[in-house]
Amino acid sequence: MREISGAGTYTPPGGGELNHWAGHFAAADLSVGTYSIPAGGTDDQEPHTEDEVYLVTAGRATLEAGGERLGVGPGSVVYVPAGQQHRFTGITEDLAAVVVFAPAYESRSGESRAGESPSGEPRAGAAS
Repeated sequence: MREISGAGTYTPPGGGELNHWAGHFAAADLSVGTYSIPAGGTDDQEPHTEDEVYLVTAGRATLEAGGERLGVGPGSVVYVPAGQQHRFTGITEDLAAVVVFAPAYESRSGESRAGESPSGEPRAGAAS
């Protein structure tokens, strides 16, 4: 058993970044991190090679995926299949979401990198 402390806590982006990614845990079959986007911010992520589940812990926004739009807020849980274009829009309150990738983030490309953003870029404040 392992407690994943800090998961779901909003962290403002730094250093001119649009959002913040903190990787918390990675195993062969899944990885967990927290994705934070400030109110009025931009979600610049690209589709991933892994399935994802978002658990929104703070804020309000619209998640657009597969031609659908869904209002999300604390307690919302949303599944996005691998390869599907998706992004948060209309972010009216600082948004934080626990993200679970299965299998582990980028494991289908042969690398699992819990401390990097979903676009593969290292993020300030990322915890492995």
